[in-house]
Amino acid sequence: MSISHWGLALLIVLGWGLNFVVIRFGLDELPPMLLGALRFSLVAFPAILFFKPPKIPLKLLLAYGGFISLGQFAFLFSAMYFGMPAGLASLVLQSQMLFTMLFALLFLGERLHLPQLISLVVAVAGLFFLAEATPTADMTLIGFLLTVAAAASWGMGNIVNRHIVQLGPINLMSLVVWGALVPPIPFFLLSLWLEGPTLIMDSLAGMSWKSVASLLYLAAVASLFGYGSWAFLMSRYPASTVAPLTLLVPIVGLLTAWLVLGESVSLSQTLGIVLILLGLMINVFGQRLRLMLKLRRMGVDKPEI
Repeated sequence: MSISHWGLALLIVLGWGLNFVVIRFGLDELPPMLLGALRFSLVAFPAILFFKPPKIPLKLLLAYGGFISLGQFAFLFSAMYFGMPAGLASLVLQSQMLFTMLFALLFLGERLHLPQLISLVVAVAGLFFLAEATPTADMTLIGFLLTVAAAASWGMGNIVNRHIVQLGPINLMSLVVWGALVPPIPFFLLSLWLEGPTLIMDSLAGMSWKSVASLLYLAAVASLFGYGSWAFLMSRYPASTVAPLTLLVPIVGLLTAWLVLGESVSLSQTLGIVLILLGLMINVFGQRLRLMLKLRRMGVDKPEI
């Protein structure tokens, strides 16, 4: 990657890592379903005026928007609203990699290799340590479980995305924008049902610059800039070069939550954090290392992976 593209990648990581602190600010004034409705309304409009609809079946577009946008963020926003710290949310959400592996096994018939199995065991152990820490830490069990549900929804969305990619070349930015048309109405209906018209009106009337800035950040930076730039990099470089950078997102999330929100972690949570990050690293790099060792045994001194 060129220096400018490395800089772009780091800006994406920074933007996505800060995203969790920004969500926390947004939830200070807006309930979770209303926050989701407003966010994706801003993602879709007026961006759909500048992008043609992706040439995919409607059911895949609905599934993509339903899992990646509606499901993931309905669970994530609710999790943080009900006591999931921003920093830990950024970490636990990355367990989507594990759910992607499991769903690929169940629905696509893909085999799990030894590094993937090891990463699954290690990361699940980390999640266990985090869950065990909830009675004595600033993290609620319901918040933790909702974050895991958000990761599962993201993982299912990744399976849908694989089906979409197999159809042929597609403008991923167009997919993000038109996929954002799916969640606003369900979010508004969920908000009306779960949060009620009184809370909705009071929240809208009481919006300050903080919630407005949060919404603009979530729509413009986290969604449009983040996903659009990520699609740009993925179209020009191998996934093995770009994808590992997502491991930096929870590190940025944990650091910014500590610096901005004063969040801290217990010893048990620290162990859980280390195990989850280790599991994610094994998942990203383990198969590549396994292949390199295999090629070396075959006499290839400098395999190109």
